[in-house]
Amino acid sequence: MELLAPYLKLSPDPAIWSVQLLLIGVSTICCNFILLRVLDFFGRKEKKRHAPGLWDGALLKAARLPLRLLMWVGGLSAAASLMHAIEPLWLHGFLLQARRIMLIGIATLFITRFIANMEKGLLHSSSHRLPDATTVYAVGRLLRLCALAIAALAVAEALGMSISGLLAFGGIGGMAIGFAAKDMLSNFFGGLMIYLDKPFTVGDWIRSPDRNIEGVVEEIGWRMTRIRTFEMRPLYVPNSIFSSIAVENPSRMMNRRIYETLGIRYSDVDKMAAICDDVRGMLKSHSDIANEQTIIVHFMACNDSSLDFMVYCYTRTTEWVPYHAVKQDVMLKIMEIVARHGADFAFPSRSIYMAGGQGDTGCL
Repeated sequence: MELLAPYLKLSPDPAIWSVQLLLIGVSTICCNFILLRVLDFFGRKEKKRHAPGLWDGALLKAARLPLRLLMWVGGLSAAASLMHAIEPLWLHGFLLQARRIMLIGIATLFITRFIANMEKGLLHSSSHRLPDATTVYAVGRLLRLCALAIAALAVAEALGMSISGLLAFGGIGGMAIGFAAKDMLSNFFGGLMIYLDKPFTVGDWIRSPDRNIEGVVEEIGWRMTRIRTFEMRPLYVPNSIFSSIAVENPSRMMNRRIYETLGIRYSDVDKMAAICDDVRGMLKSHSDIANEQTIIVHFMACNDSSLDFMVYCYTRTTEWVPYHAVKQDVMLKIMEIVARHGADFAFPSRSIYMAGGQGDTGCL
């Protein structure tokens, strides 16, 4: 203990304080190593669980880097305090200020990493009770924005600035910024309305009858929304556009409609009622047709070359490709019904009447 006693006290002797600095550095490295091993242990324990905790995993991943940085900031602070105690440093005030800013930065890093990990965990979770991707993105970005704003105010206070003065200046400057960046603000609030009203979410197929906009939503940002068109091209639409146009969301349709007008020959007029009855019965018994929705099969009009009847029904599927397969099956069965009754579909034709020499008429 007598040999260690000089190293436990402050001394201007370089042989002593250099050893003390070395001990601080070694202690910092050892604490960092132990911290990593502890985090790895809890990480392995979390992975072995049958139902890994969403909060626990996000917390462990978020804390790994900030805790290591905190260890190094603590070691550097201890070394700086030791040197200042031995001989006052004119930089000591700046070092204290820098330490406060670094601590604020580390806390902000932890919070933003935790929010990002929670966002990823929610998006990849198998639970169906969790919110949709659009809500997760919106809440995550809003929380990160709030964390950065609070961190900026804390840094300003650490630098000796008056927060009340900054807020007052922000009120005046906000008016000027609002006029200068009105388009950006309109896009921001447009994105906020999309997140709140949810006319569409990520993955929805949308289209606008007012604009040439149609495709699948890939991302809803604060300034613009990225849509992948059916030509596989990215389409970037400013969010303010959606507040002034009508938007259809076919992804939320309950059924798809089959609406066709078919025509048979005038010579098959006596078979029209039976054909309509059989087609109606076929649709009502079809497993892929929604019987709870409207089904209409009726003689509709006398056309120039045909007697038209309407086929109106809804499919159970809303997917594009299966819908066309169901429609094909329905149309083929209608053709079979028409052929079974000895009728045929009409095609454009024209009758010409020619006058004979004795008042006789002929027809082509």
